[in-house]
Order: sequence, then structure tokens, then C-alpha cells
Amino acid sequence: MANQQTETGNSRVDLEYRRKKNAEDMKNQVVTFALMIVLTIIAFLAVIYGDISGYFVVPFIFLLAVVQVVFQLYYFMHMSHKGHEAVALFLYSGVLVAFLTVLTFVTIVWW
Repeated sequence: MANQQTETGNSRVDLEYRRKKNAEDMKNQVVTFALMIVLTIIAFLAVIYGDISGYFVVPFIFLLAVVQVVFQLYYFMHMSHKGHEAVALFLYSGVLVAFLTVLTFVTIVWW
């Protein structure tokens, strides 16, 4: 089974384990949310600060966006938990196909 839960037979121990696990997950989500807010502020500051070249700002914002997508997938959509391997495989396959499609069209247009 994909989502095996540890059952010790002692309901008090199981309840404490679930509370500890839920508290840890909630802490990870709050920290990740705070990091995403910081990354968004950094992106806004990069755009607002006018002396930075557009050739740096655009890839920098795309990099920050990719980092935020990874945070959202792994922490908010629980992709870091066990049992999501098939979903991750399909997701990464889709990302690879999308990347290759964009790369193909950019190559065709520019050359």
C-alpha cells in the first residue's frame, strides 16, 4: 500500500505521533510560505530597481518562479510525502515535454 500508517496498537502513542507529524508539516508549510513571500518581494524589487538590465531581470524572475513552483509542489501539494511517486513521474514527464516543445519552437523561430 502506498499510504501505510504506523499502528502500534497504543492509541495514545499513535495520537502523539500524528500530532507531532502534523505539527512538523505545518511548520514546514509556514516556513515555505514565508520564503515564497520573500522571493516575491525580491522579484518586485528587481523590477522596481531601474538600474538592473532587463537581460538579467527576466531570467532572474523566471528562476524565482521555478523555485516557487517547486516549493508549492513539494510542500503545499504534499509531493514530498510517500505514495506520490507515480504523480511525480507524470508531472516531471509533462514538464520535460513542455520544455522540449518551447525549446523546439524557440529554435525554429530564431534560426
